[in-house]
Amino acid sequence: QVQLVESGGGLVQAGGSLRLSCAASGGTFSNYAMGWFRRTPGKEREFVAAISRSGVTTYYADSVKGRFTITRDNGKNMVFLQMNSLKPEDTAVYYCGLTWRVTGSESDYTYWGQGTRVTVSS
Repeated sequence: QVQLVESGGGLVQAGGSLRLSCAASGGTFSNYAMGWFRRTPGKEREFVAAISRSGVTTYYADSVKGRFTITRDNGKNMVFLQMNSLKPEDTAVYYCGLTWRVTGSESDYTYWGQGTRVTVSS
């Protein structure tokens, strides 16, 4: 059974940075693509970024392109989301997910973490 655990969320001022981490266990991490999504109250979970098994290919939502960077360390079974130039509209609970391909489609993700909260103050 795959388990994903996010960390690194918190409160930050607009313009600041945070680095989210997601630790995976229970599977062969390098066999899977990974992604980050976020959810704000009353809204559907929204795609943020995804990364291929090797880390060579990445894919971003337009809203975060140029500000967020997704990376992974297959030796440590971890995926990261570096978030720079944060805006109040980035406030959400952020989830990492495991998938079989680089995709922004939530239905293609088979495992999810419990989420980590990010709050950006103006």
